[in-house]
Amino acid sequence: MKKLSIIFTLILLLSMLSGTTFASNSKEKVERADTVYINGNIYTVDKKFSKAKAMAIKGQKLVYVGNKGQAKQYIGPTTKVIDLKGKTVMPGLNDGHLHFPGIGMNLIQIDGFNKPKEEILNLVKEEANRLKPGEWVLGRGWNHELWPDRKFPTKEELDAVAPNNPVMLKRVDGHSIWVNSKALEIGGITKETPDPQGGEIIRDTNGEPTGVLIDTAGTPVTSKIPPYSTERIEEGLIKAQEELFKNGITSATDAGTHLSYINDMKNLYKQGDLKVRLNVMVANGEGGATGESLEHYYKHGPEIGLFGDRLTVRSLKLVGDGSLGSRSAALLEDYSDRPGHKGNYRFTDEELYRLVKEARKYGWQVATHAIGDGAIEQVLKTYERVLKEEPLKDHRWRIEHFQVANASEIQRIAALGAIPSMQPVHATSDKNMAEDRVGPERIKYSYAWRKVIDAGSHIIGGSDAPVELVNPFHGLYAAVTRMDREGNPVGGWYPEESMTREEALKAFTSWAAEGSFEEKIKGSLEAGKLADFIVVDRDLMRCPEEELKDIQVLSTVLGGEVVYQK
Repeated sequence: MKKLSIIFTLILLLSMLSGTTFASNSKEKVERADTVYINGNIYTVDKKFSKAKAMAIKGQKLVYVGNKGQAKQYIGPTTKVIDLKGKTVMPGLNDGHLHFPGIGMNLIQIDGFNKPKEEILNLVKEEANRLKPGEWVLGRGWNHELWPDRKFPTKEELDAVAPNNPVMLKRVDGHSIWVNSKALEIGGITKETPDPQGGEIIRDTNGEPTGVLIDTAGTPVTSKIPPYSTERIEEGLIKAQEELFKNGITSATDAGTHLSYINDMKNLYKQGDLKVRLNVMVANGEGGATGESLEHYYKHGPEIGLFGDRLTVRSLKLVGDGSLGSRSAALLEDYSDRPGHKGNYRFTDEELYRLVKEARKYGWQVATHAIGDGAIEQVLKTYERVLKEEPLKDHRWRIEHFQVANASEIQRIAALGAIPSMQPVHATSDKNMAEDRVGPERIKYSYAWRKVIDAGSHIIGGSDAPVELVNPFHGLYAAVTRMDREGNPVGGWYPEESMTREEALKAFTSWAAEGSFEEKIKGSLEAGKLADFIVVDRDLMRCPEEELKDIQVLSTVLGGEVVYQK
């Protein structure tokens, strides 16, 4: 007995030295935590959507989530204790569809986001005066639907303010570019240039290009723009990360990027400058040809959980059509406001089949941009065909946007186990033109979150930034109210399609994590998962719904580290 007592004393001493102790009310050992948070209003977003008061963190992970009494046993002599004083906590938000380098580049270019045309032209003039003749003036964000005449802009308007510099401004949706005569000349685009597959050159009554190029029609111009230096790109990526952290986003899916950007990200992760968790989709090359990025990854295989679960590359991003705003989304029937026009498919059926089949062969998740019901139909048919030939139980193939669907497509995506990745803010941004484009019948199955969820699908929530502002609370607000940020229309636009607050929060946390095969490590606050969470200034489950858009992030914690504090 004496021998046993000595052994037990030695074990106890060793455990105290190693920072581990024994809970007084159980036989299990309890680790001393690095940090313990107490007195919080914590939404865990676990399967029961349960609430907690306290959390204990060791390293990057949560070791305990529950009540204050139990949490106290994790407090050791070096544990930092933080009193939340009743503030609301939720899992770090996960934007399931944005363009990370795009956000970064946007922060170092002309920002025309939803600005009047005159203001954008003034910014172009200022930038052209700052640059040397012949240097490119670049920007993004114009939206002709918000201008009084609602007409596409022209090259002449840009020629007047930047006669000596080529200009390329992307439309807010990224599916059209507005260029001047110098840029058209550099791209070799003339009256004789035919429209390419998946694109359109907007022309005047004489057949002359007006300066707006839709989708693939812009490639001859954009391919001539010299790339930014590595230093400039890295500066943009760091700025994009700051933007995410400030908005409570700890994880995001970068919906289609290229090898060079992925290598820039890796450099920043190695230096410890990049910390945000990114699920990066490899973009397919233009016009149906497999790009070098994809060839590289098919040769070397997916990369999962690099840099401490901060970088994953395991998905292929395809683009099936254009956008509703540019009238390039592929529809089954004509556009209601442009008879004889059905939009543009980026791939033939066989091209899309070949690309999806190849991804299946190499074991990659497939995500395809499809906005119109025609493109959605083409993608569903292709997914069904490939999965019938080579079944894969847990494929989680995705359709990005899934915007103008029909009743049968909503049922089929659920039955197939493919996941719709939808951006709630698109509905409230598009509401002023969407019904003009598709008419009163098709609109009932457009942006139809309620029908999609009721059919059995989980929706991956996202912002599509920089197409929209990155702020995820705008997305949560749009999902719940179906109103724009000015509160229009009162009562919501087709309010029967709204999500509950619980569903909206899941779309930006646990459902988004499922969409990238990461629900075992993130998406909810549970012991064993990553300590990624945010503290906000009000209770999102109880505040008046019109306040959801105004929620402010007080602090963002990623892997136990405070990466942003207001």
